[in-house]
Order: sequence, then C-alpha cells, then structure tokens
Amino acid sequence: MPVFPPLMAGEEVTGRQDPAEIACLRAAQGCDAGLVVYRLDDMALEAALIFAPEVPLRQAMVMLPLCGVGFQNALGALAPPEVAVHLAWDGAIRVNGARCGRLRAMSSDSDPAAVPDWLVVALSVPILPADSEGGLTPDQTALYAEGCTEVAAPHLLEAWARHTLGWISRWETGGNAALHSEWQGLAHGIGEDARQNGLSGTALGVDEDFGLLLRDGETTHLIPLTTLLETP
Repeated sequence: MPVFPPLMAGEEVTGRQDPAEIACLRAAQGCDAGLVVYRLDDMALEAALIFAPEVPLRQAMVMLPLCGVGFQNALGALAPPEVAVHLAWDGAIRVNGARCGRLRAMSSDSDPAAVPDWLVVALSVPILPADSEGGLTPDQTALYAEGCTEVAAPHLLEAWARHTLGWISRWETGGNAALHSEWQGLAHGIGEDARQNGLSGTALGVDEDFGLLLRDGETTHLIPLTTLLETP
C-alpha cells in the first residue's frame, strides 16, 4: 500500500470507479483536505488530490500546474535520466515528446472570484500502452514504452504526493514566483502554434496566475486557468 506524507491520507478505489469522481464526492461530503483517492492497476495510475482553498478560484487554480510540477519532479527522480518529462498548459503530460496522461481540475464553484469549498486535481498516467504495436496512436505513449519499466505505480504515487506537498509549502510561503520559474522550464508548446478555447495563435507563455497568453496577429488573448475546469 502507498505510504503518504504527513497532512495527506489515501483512499483506494477498486473496479471501474473513477478516483476523480469519488474525490469530488468525498470533498462535497466534507472530508479533510489532503485526501488522495487512487486506483492502481497494470494499465494506469489514476489519482485525485483534494484541496480546501483559502483564496479565490482564479488563484486556487494554480494547483493544476503545481501538481504537474510535482509529478514531473516525482517521475524525474524515479525514471532513467534520459527520460524527458514536460507539461502542457492544458494539463497534458508529455514524456519524450509524446502525450502520456494528463491532469485535470474540478471545483465546487466555477466563479473565478469566489472561494470554492473544495478543489480536486486529478492525475491519470498510462503504465502500459493500449496499442501494443505503437503505430495506431504515434503521439500517445505510456511509461513502459518510454523505458520506465522499473517505475512502480505505488512508488510513483507516493513520490507525486511528496513532491506536490513540497511545492504547496513553497507556494504558501513564497507565492507563484518559484513555481512559475520551475514550470516555465518544463513547459511544452511555448512559442509554438496553439489552439485553445476556440482561439488560434502563438502561445507566448503565462501570466502571474498561469493564464495562457495567446498571440493572434496584433492581439494577445489571456485565457485563464479557470477555463480548464471540468464539471464534477
């Protein structure tokens, strides 16, 4: 069984239950923040972490890239050194350039100015490729296909929890500065053509709240992280 750091606890789900759905249910029922709902099997690692924000949703959504950085740090510590892990603004995880899972966010409130009762960030990472030949989905990969055969899912889950908790502590004491710097060094797609929320242009980077800056001709659009929220 995974061992979680202080201030965190785990709840394993079985069968076809979605950890994200269960985490939203537990959060709505009033569980403590720091609960990690997870499912481990041979095919994928799926987990969801519950937060109790004390800031408006616009600022609380920084937990999405923060959890991404926590995952990159965790996999970077466990995987072979030649494995490259990058993060897309929309929550996609890239391993050696190909998409390998994603992070997504759900909240009790969709108003960017409101302080939500809870926020859930869910992680899904394929362990084994769905396509054994690898040719049907060339832009999709899995950890084992990228040489991470020694990375055990329970250890990766533990490492994600530890590194994420460390970044939460840094964020609480120092704000977005350190996280912004770390994320920028891991970002995938900055400076390239992008399409988001029906807009097309060049992804220039992010603002102080991690909103995406998308340049379309003479206009720069700001797309807030809150637009990535999914319905619980």
